[in-house]
Amino acid sequence: MARVGGVEVSPNATVTGPGPQRTVAATGDVSRTAVEPSTAWAEYLAAARQLDGVRRSAAAAAGEQARSAEAAREELTVVRTGLASQQERLRELGVPAISLVPSPPELTEAARSMAGGPAAVLAALRAARGWAEAADAALAARRRIRPGSWPARARNLLVYGPFALLVPLIQMAVLAATGVGPATVAALICGLPMPAVAFVAGWIGIGRLFRVSPTERLDRTVRFGALVCLVPAVLATAGLLLALLAG
Repeated sequence: MARVGGVEVSPNATVTGPGPQRTVAATGDVSRTAVEPSTAWAEYLAAARQLDGVRRSAAAAAGEQARSAEAAREELTVVRTGLASQQERLRELGVPAISLVPSPPELTEAARSMAGGPAAVLAALRAARGWAEAADAALAARRRIRPGSWPARARNLLVYGPFALLVPLIQMAVLAATGVGPATVAALICGLPMPAVAFVAGWIGIGRLFRVSPTERLDRTVRFGALVCLVPAVLATAGLLLALLAG
């Protein structure tokens, strides 16, 4: 038996005094203190990287939306300008104004197609611009075959020309049919005022055949029309006079 601190202790007994307990406790605290900060730091870094990725994604999305919104505003300006020009031309062609206004179902469908944000609005506007350009091409093709859309001189020549050629052709037909004689003299005399008659008839015909908007003035190309009506008559008169002198 041994005496420790006034207490008899057997040699085979296990001593569980406060000294060893403090040693074990101190060793456990050191291990937890060494492990837990490194784990927390790794978790913090992972969370920081994740937040930075979210921030970058949000910034990129915001930038893309801003660019889409700016492009949509520019596209809207172009589409509005094109549609205003088309509406004016269609009104000139006699299309009722009510036909140029979208119906409620069309407005609902358009609003539904643009509900996805600036990118969807931009896509819808680009599609509308494509339709407007196709309509412009169709109108231009139709205007090419309509004399009313031609230049003023070319358009008016279609009216002045037939009136200017009518009487000279009749005079030449009389000369060819009867030869030089009283009929030729009568045709010559009757043909003298015909250029003025042809010009007046052409003036009236242009006003009846070609329409313009109330704010525009119809160009009848007065000098050009007078020249067109006068030249065939002068040539026909000269031919008749030469035929009479030769006869």
